[in-house]
Order: sequence, then C-alpha cells, then structure tokens
Amino acid sequence: MRFLSKCVVRAMAVLAAAIALAIAASPQVVARTPADEASVKLATEIFKQLIEINTTDSVGSTTVAAEAMAKRLRDAGFQAEDIVVMGPNPRKGNMIARLHGTGAHKPVLLIGHLDVVEAKRSDWTTDPFQFIEKDGYYYGRGTQDMKDGDAIMMATLIRMKQEGFRPDRDIILALTADEEGGAFNGVDWLVKNHRDLVDADFVLNHDGGGVAEENGKLLGFTVDASEKLYADYQLSSLNPGGHSSMPTPDNAIYHLADALGRLQHYSFPFELNAVTRAELAGMAENYPAEKAALVKRVLKDPPDQQAIARLSADDPILNSTMRTTCVATRLAAGHANNALPQTATANVNCRIFPGHSGEEIRQELVKIVADPKVTVGYVQIDGSIALTAPSEQQLPPVTLRDDVIKPLREISAEFWPGMPIVPNMAIGASDSRYAYAAGMPSFGIQGVVLDNNDIRAHGKDERLPVESFNTGVQFYYRFLKAMTSER
Repeated sequence: MRFLSKCVVRAMAVLAAAIALAIAASPQVVARTPADEASVKLATEIFKQLIEINTTDSVGSTTVAAEAMAKRLRDAGFQAEDIVVMGPNPRKGNMIARLHGTGAHKPVLLIGHLDVVEAKRSDWTTDPFQFIEKDGYYYGRGTQDMKDGDAIMMATLIRMKQEGFRPDRDIILALTADEEGGAFNGVDWLVKNHRDLVDADFVLNHDGGGVAEENGKLLGFTVDASEKLYADYQLSSLNPGGHSSMPTPDNAIYHLADALGRLQHYSFPFELNAVTRAELAGMAENYPAEKAALVKRVLKDPPDQQAIARLSADDPILNSTMRTTCVATRLAAGHANNALPQTATANVNCRIFPGHSGEEIRQELVKIVADPKVTVGYVQIDGSIALTAPSEQQLPPVTLRDDVIKPLREISAEFWPGMPIVPNMAIGASDSRYAYAAGMPSFGIQGVVLDNNDIRAHGKDERLPVESFNTGVQFYYRFLKAMTSER
C-alpha cells in the first residue's frame, strides 16, 4: 500500500478534528431571488432535455446531447470559438466550453459525463427515457447519475455569462462520453488528444461528493478526495458438452455456480485509510446512537471485529467503505435447451480499495474460486479478456485545497448550518482518475441532498427529489461564484 504524504495526513487530521466539533442542524431554507427562480427553471428544462436523449453505450449517442448543450450555450451568448464538440467517432462526442475570466489564476475544469447506464422499459414503472415528475421526485435514467449535475453546471455557466460575471480564472466545462462503459472515455480521450482544451489547475467533478442524508437526518457534506479502483473480471468454465439426456456432475454451469457461491460468502479484509477514517469519524457524529457507537468501536485501535461485522451486514455503503468488494453482475451459459453447456461465464465487478492492484485482486479471486475448471480473466476496456490484470494501483488521495474548501464551508453553511465538511472515498469510480493521473487533482463536489436509503443510480426507477435538485442549482451557483471571485 502506498503511504500518504505528510501533508495529506496532516490535512486529514486537522479536518477530522474540526469535524468532531461540528454539530449537525436542520437544512435552512435559502430565499430564492427572481434570478434563482429563473436559473432553477432553466436547469430543469436542460435536465428534461438531457434525460430524454438516450446516451447509453448500446444504442445512444452522447454526440446528440453534446450538440444540444453547445446550442444552448451559443444561444446564451457564448462565442462559437469557445465551444467545441468532438470525439473519436460520430456517437461519442464530448462538449468543451470556456467562460473566460481575468486570468489571475489558472483555469478550473468542471467535468460531468453525458452517458448513462443501460435501462430496460420492462424493468421500470415509468419510461426511463422520459422525464417524469410525480410525488415530489423527478424520474428517469440519469436523474441521480448524473444528468442532474450536467444540467446544474450548464445553468450555472449560462447564468454567469448572462450576468456578465468575470471569474478570477477561466472556467472550463467538459461534458463527456463513456464514463459508465464503452471504449471511448471522454476525459481520458481529451487529456491525451486535446490537453490544451481542458488543461486546468484542478478539477471539480459533479459526479461525486454531495450532501448525505439518512432517514431524513443530514449526516455531512462529503467531498470526494479518493476513490476505489474499478475492475471487471470474467469467470469462465468450459466443457465438451453433450446430449442433455446424459447429465454428469461435470457441468460447466455447476462449476461456475459453486464458484460464485464461494465468492458470495467471502468478505475481503477490513481496511481504513486517512480519508475513510476521517469520513467515518465525521459521519458518526450524526448517526443514530447505536450505529454511532458501532462506528466508534470500528475506529478504535485495534478495531472491534464484532462492530465491523455488524456494520458490514447492516449497511452496504459502510461495508463498501471498509473493504474491496466484488459481485457477480452478469451471467451467460449454454447454447441450447437440450444440450449440456459447453461454456458458462459470469462477469464479476470489483471496486478495489486504494493500495491494491487489479492483478492482486484477480489472484485473490482465483483463490476464492478454488476450482481449476474455472478460470479468472481480466476484462479489458475493449471487452477482450486478458490472462492478467494491470499492476497499477489507485492514486493516493488528493490534498484538500484552502481555495476550494474555504468557500465550500462558507456557502454550505448558508444552506445547511453546522453540517460538517467530510472527506470521502468514493466507493465507486469516476472520471476523476483520468484527470488526477494527468496531474490535475480532482474533487467530487455537489450540493444535491440524497438519502442513503434511496440510492437508485444504475437501478430501476432512478429518481431525484425535486427540492433536492432545486437546492443543488442554487448551491452550485453560489459556491462556484464564491470560489472564482477575487478575494
């Protein structure tokens, strides 16, 4: 495992101490000006437009969405030369736009992905590609992940442009392809092929962080300073097959099923790092008493194993925060109903705790499977299967910057007085990894309130509370303006 730099450890320690003194409070209703109302209306219109553009990898197009956003910016007064739509092929377009500032500081890059996870109409109670408002929620694929953020960033830049605001640095917005899958990740492609368009001092990723809530109680404002490493593996079992009237125990499906059963009952070792320790300490202040007591027992040295087991069983988010996780997500087997299967495969998706490589986890999966008739390969970005996985580890946490955290603390206090700012390790993975690898530290920051018990990203009937979106629009404008104003 990589060691954290002294400055990162010191920054996290100071932040954790500040968190311990914070007292959570109920959300404050921030009065909306007519300009706020107009911005919320615009953001909602953009939100609807984006939801109703299919941007899945299978049949959708991020280019259509990128062109639609480019048109909105041109209509709002952005010069044509400050807006670019480009990509490696006709369906995988990315939009890059620039709001010019005074140049007192290097630019900041805002990133958000336009693509969404696949969704079947038959699985949903609503059409996933129709923007539907009901019962105080917006429904549609991408309402949580993350067309809400795309709409909020768009509305913020349009408002700034129309107000004549000149930030102390250029603000670059990149709305990109293939974060959720596919072979043409937009941030990676832009950094490698058009660095001049997105080169920045640091990055704000709307696909991370946010205001965590549980059962109606605010827990903390999380800032993604680290994230897990994403990896897919293919478990496969082969067999000569034969006529189904002559079954044998040596069945490819049975071998695969047994392997997946062993994986289901396996837990990767418990781990904490500086970010997750500070995150748990901050959240514990606002958990119910019994849960808070368990978290505090986990944070002891040595950690309480019974408390770890209880939290892991009861809370999927905390379970994933405390270890690497691997889960079967897709199955395929057989070639005919009346034939023994010749091939059985499963995709196993892993989110790897920082400090471990994809190859290290692949080898661990081989031990868990414990069956020479089941092979474990690594799924590469183009879908091909490799015998080994990459040896690179996730990058270490970013150092929290005063010029980001100070305005964040000030503006969040207007909306949620007393709520702690908590460093967070994203239990998923995002485009921040490409920016950070290119030397641009990335922070996951947004102002959308989401209840931990209603996280529907990638699932059926994805939805977002209307008022949460509206507040997120107001917050982001105030935060970005405060962060880019001369001080």
